[in-house]
Amino acid sequence: MKILVTGGAGFIGGNLIERLISEKHEVISIDNYSTGHTANHVRGAKYINTDLEKIEHLKYSGIRLCFHLGAQSRVQPSFDDPKESMRVNVNGTEKIMEWARNNKVRVIYAGSSSKHQDPTASPYAMYKYLGEEVCKLYRNSFNVDVRIARFYNVYGRGELLDETYGSLLGIWRAKLSKSEALPIVGNGSQRRDFIHVDDIVDGLIKISRTKDIHEDAWELGTGINYSVNEIYSMFDKNFSVKSIHIPEQPGNYKETLNTNTDAIYRLGWKPQDRLYNYIKSLSK
Repeated sequence: MKILVTGGAGFIGGNLIERLISEKHEVISIDNYSTGHTANHVRGAKYINTDLEKIEHLKYSGIRLCFHLGAQSRVQPSFDDPKESMRVNVNGTEKIMEWARNNKVRVIYAGSSSKHQDPTASPYAMYKYLGEEVCKLYRNSFNVDVRIARFYNVYGRGELLDETYGSLLGIWRAKLSKSEALPIVGNGSQRRDFIHVDDIVDGLIKISRTKDIHEDAWELGTGINYSVNEIYSMFDKNFSVKSIHIPEQPGNYKETLNTNTDAIYRLGWKPQDRLYNYIKSLSK
């Protein structure tokens, strides 16, 4: 099958494309490389440096499936440039949906567990929420086969080690590589449901193939969460690293936890809690 992956040079996109190539699919990636990197390229895939808003100029026919992962994907950077967050996460998604409508392409949309928080808490939360609503509009009004997968806190091989655009683990790994203290926002009691990228990829594949169309969205989280303090203890146990508390940040919600088991019981998806073993496997 010919498959398009938006954000294919990113962390999750790279892992997904690796799986798709191993299954002998023809894969095309579009990415503007704002946070994606050539290090995530997979041999055998075709990579195009372009923006989501230019999707209508894509000169490939016969694409039948699109994994729409391209997004501005972090809370704090969305405060720095909310217009860009809206352009990518809302306008970019609308462009993908219109392209899918015109070309009869099935779309798997990467939603966010921030859906369960107050969407006005951050530009990121609001515009990912609106991205979902755009998908539902095209599903209900234009009969586009679009399926929503809500990601929780993804980590694993290829995660972005960056102090601005990285996840918690990515930020901490960047600090660890420089032997710097790990920053803990507030008192560290906030809890996160961490899901390994291999489980995300497996979930995405299952969602793309099922005939069971979810009435809302497939939730991809382990159903287990850890406090930031507990995660720091895992790092400290393995690396004897110091921590430093920094002030609370806007949009820093208190808890993520997947309580929806639809993907497990309806798709046969089997996520695993791999967090401690993953941290144990890391090196400075």
